[in-house]
Amino acid sequence: MTRIEYAKKGILTDEVKAVASLEGLAPEQLSYDIASGVSVIPINKNHNINPVGIGRNMRTKINANIGTSKDKVSIDSERKKLEVIIQYGADAVMDLSTGGPIRDLRNMMIRESAIPIGTVPIYEAAVRAAEQKGSIAKMTVDDLFAAIDEHGRAGVDFITVHCGLTLRAVERLKQEGRILDIVSRGGSFLLEWMIYNEKENPLYEQYDRLIEIALTYDMTLSLGDGMRPGCLADATDRTQIEELLTLGELRDRAVEQHLQVMIEGPGHVPLNQVALNVQLEKEICKGAPFYVLGPLVTDIGMGYDHITAAIGGAVAGAAGADFLCYVTPSEHIRLPDIEDVKEGVIVSKLAAHAADIAKGIPGARDADLKMAHCRKALDWNGQIALSLNPEKIKKWRSEIPPTEKDVCSMCGEFCAIKTVEKALKKNS
Repeated sequence: MTRIEYAKKGILTDEVKAVASLEGLAPEQLSYDIASGVSVIPINKNHNINPVGIGRNMRTKINANIGTSKDKVSIDSERKKLEVIIQYGADAVMDLSTGGPIRDLRNMMIRESAIPIGTVPIYEAAVRAAEQKGSIAKMTVDDLFAAIDEHGRAGVDFITVHCGLTLRAVERLKQEGRILDIVSRGGSFLLEWMIYNEKENPLYEQYDRLIEIALTYDMTLSLGDGMRPGCLADATDRTQIEELLTLGELRDRAVEQHLQVMIEGPGHVPLNQVALNVQLEKEICKGAPFYVLGPLVTDIGMGYDHITAAIGGAVAGAAGADFLCYVTPSEHIRLPDIEDVKEGVIVSKLAAHAADIAKGIPGARDADLKMAHCRKALDWNGQIALSLNPEKIKKWRSEIPPTEKDVCSMCGEFCAIKTVEKALKKNS
């Protein structure tokens, strides 16, 4: 049985009990939410991991991406990135490889990760078609579904599938006059295939076949946003909404067949439209978990896009988004290195944490209260331990050491906390 089937039968699985305990929820409520399609626990039947819950009344989760391209192929490098991702607290990791030994890298991640693994099977199917047949357009429908089945059999917990990019959506795209037509890599692969073959998107046309494969492994579908805006000027346009309406229908069909589903969202979105995009998804897709890339709230953040994404992610999370896909400083420029990955995870964690405080998630403020008390006590060991990057804090503090050990070198002897405490004691 799938997790939705267990939930609909009122059977509380070990995974539901574990997640409910971590999130401070009643397991019966979490089970009901899974049955209703507003929460998911993405775990493949063939992958032994620590369960992670994504959805209603739970902490905002974050995902980190790694993967190789033809320009850089090193499984050892990706393994180190995976270690950093787990060390700094990501809740899931996706393999976005388009070059080198893709299968070997995926298997390494599944073998060595205790957090959910996601993939985009069309990447591998398209790369194989280009290498073996000379063109992505020569990929067959069976090639695509074989790749999906291979990922499920290997133990992948959730897959991004761009099912909403239909011929109708392509016509809408042509009419819209976007600046950046499609920036989704998987979406661009499918568009090329559809145009050259003059056929409907097989992930949409044969959606029941996709569901059947996913059900075999209880593999969660993450319905991808192939039409997500790639710049602010294209945000929340008819092309994007056309696809979202389709994803809402596909969400219903999957849940009816007892399959867990998430919905992926934009992209580049002005700050004043971020909450609106979350509200639209929650309404159209009946509260399905919303997995957002950023959103990036400005187009000029090259080198700092982890920050533009964290700003949008905090607002999206506060508005009800459930799952933030990290963005690294090297977004739009190159493959991220280990330091980029670390920075991406940390700022995304901060965005998710800020969102949880705004949403009133129980316990979200606990660490902040502890930090406040440590600062009041000038307890530097406590402050360092509570930070998301203790190594950086230790390094910075040692570079310009204060003249007095219990203050920082910014204020030194004129530390506001120390000055006020001394004055108040004298006054009393």
